[in-house]
Amino acid sequence: MPLPRNAKMLSTKQPRAGKVGPANANPEREESCQAKRSPSSPQGGPKKRSAFGDITNAHKNQVVVGKKEAVKVAPHKAQRAHAALGVAKNNEINLKKSMKKTPPTEAPAERKEDPVPEEPVPAQVPAVENIDKEQLGDPYANAEYAKEIFEYMRGREEKFMLPDYMEKQPDISGDMRAILVDWMVEVQENFELNHETLYLAVKLVDHYLVEVVSMRDKLQLIGSTAILIASKFEERCPPCVDDFLYICDDAYKREELIAMEMSILSTLKFDINIPIPYRFLRRFAKCARATMETLTLARFLAACYLGGWRGKMMALPSLRGLLLALTMKNLGGWTPTLEYYSGYRSQDLHPLVKRLNFLLTYQPRDKLKAVRTKYSHRVFFEVAKVTPMDMLKLEEILKSC
Repeated sequence: MPLPRNAKMLSTKQPRAGKVGPANANPEREESCQAKRSPSSPQGGPKKRSAFGDITNAHKNQVVVGKKEAVKVAPHKAQRAHAALGVAKNNEINLKKSMKKTPPTEAPAERKEDPVPEEPVPAQVPAVENIDKEQLGDPYANAEYAKEIFEYMRGREEKFMLPDYMEKQPDISGDMRAILVDWMVEVQENFELNHETLYLAVKLVDHYLVEVVSMRDKLQLIGSTAILIASKFEERCPPCVDDFLYICDDAYKREELIAMEMSILSTLKFDINIPIPYRFLRRFAKCARATMETLTLARFLAACYLGGWRGKMMALPSLRGLLLALTMKNLGGWTPTLEYYSGYRSQDLHPLVKRLNFLLTYQPRDKLKAVRTKYSHRVFFEVAKVTPMDMLKLEEILKSC
């Protein structure tokens, strides 16, 4: 009867398919069987592998072997497989020939370019630390805006660079200016004024003399009036006008002092918020994690520049003073954190540091007596007694930085 035969044939074919299926050691057989049962397999295997073309199909046909029905169809499939393999070999030979004629250039370029941007990143990021992070909880420190404030002040520092104005001052010399600055240091100590007041007063004197030609008999009047203006700007309780007339030994009248105050303010267009090195030193020493002794040495070096007139020596006193102090203390020089917050590299400061050390070494001892006396006290760690560095040794250290 035909029905049992058909049923028997179906029953015999199912085990055969089952016998082929368990060969899971080769996953390609399982994929070929799934492709025969449902052309649109849910796994999507044939779609992913369609780019391989005849080579993949020939490989599948060679794997499925072993039964009588498969043997009958095998010659046709084998011929197709041989033809596919022949085409593949020809394609491979042609591809090799074309590669010899035009060698690929894109692959090696990618290998060279991949590692390049990744190398400098880990070396730079951890080296710079956030120095304002510790004071974020202090409302008086303004730590959230500290970086922007000092960037603004650094931009103004470049605006207030001083030219060599002594050439157009016929009656004033650099030595007279040094004597005036030394006297202003004594006034600052006698009145117990802030250090910022002294630095700002010296800046006001210099910027006024850039614009106005003055006589030597008015020089002390300019200096005392500059301290009065700086005291009003920096001090909580500034000295009165009579105090400044007294320290000038009544050489000037009250009207002259008030007139000079008006002249200085109008000449400078009331723009007296001039960046001073003392504030920068405090912040840059924090970047370097310097001790109070190292910071005091840097302040002494910056104070030496106040009276030492050498034209462009007035540039960046805070940076060069700190770098020289770090070098003298053998503390490692300019760090990436200092470079980030200051905006200057160590190489940019080397010429200024050499000139400052030269000034410190060969400056006559009779000048700036008040500065040396002040920083020779134990309160200031007696930093004025430190021996200046040898110029050749300083040159070697700066080259290695």
